[in-house]
Amino acid sequence: MTMAVPVSRILDKLDSYLNKEDYSAAERHLRYWLAEADALGDSRGAFAVLNEMIGLYRKCGMEAEAFRSCEQTLQRVTEMGIEDTVGAATAYINAATAYKSFNRNDLALPLYEKARSIYERDLKQDVRLAGLCNNMALALAEDGQYEEALRLYEKALKILEAFPESEPEQAVTYLNMADLIQLQTGQEEEEEKTAPLLDRAEELLHAAWESGKRDGNYAFVAGKCAPVFRYYGRFMTAGELEKRAVEIRNR
Repeated sequence: MTMAVPVSRILDKLDSYLNKEDYSAAERHLRYWLAEADALGDSRGAFAVLNEMIGLYRKCGMEAEAFRSCEQTLQRVTEMGIEDTVGAATAYINAATAYKSFNRNDLALPLYEKARSIYERDLKQDVRLAGLCNNMALALAEDGQYEEALRLYEKALKILEAFPESEPEQAVTYLNMADLIQLQTGQEEEEEKTAPLLDRAEELLHAAWESGKRDGNYAFVAGKCAPVFRYYGRFMTAGELEKRAVEIRNR
């Protein structure tokens, strides 16, 4: 009987490192458990760890390591014979998002499309599908496919609005839509169209904070959104979001 690594405990410990932004410890943690999983012959455990490694290396800007983790993860999909499953789709998204972050939309978009066909079949009303729509729309926007990108952002919002406590994710989507308008129209014409989207994103982030949302996800989203608000001249909002992110991380 094959022994398995404790995936849930591994992920909990990983979250504690990420919340403290201790990325070196997070990498050591994942490398250790990948070796353990392989030593035990636990292919599913190794697959879970590799997926997390993609995200970590992407976040740290480590392109070679991220690409290597993508290749290893996609290879495990084939070896495990799970190419048409939700688990595989999640791996496709993780790899695609890493490729996109390093300006390889040529590699990202086919993987997003593979994931999309699986998610739309099996997860029609699920926050994971909304996340896919957001990430794929970003790649499409960069590729100049603005109409399809907007359609996916609107689909993401429709899904997210049905889920309680999804305000931070909705806010990110509204900011993405503002950026899309800027790409389409240029800075001189954007303000009238982007202002309502920025207002709504700000409202959603404030509502989540006032409702008591003080977790690592809020800190991550706040830190991600702050530079966007600053770019659009909303300096007080950006500063407040950065203050909230620091407050959560220092607990």
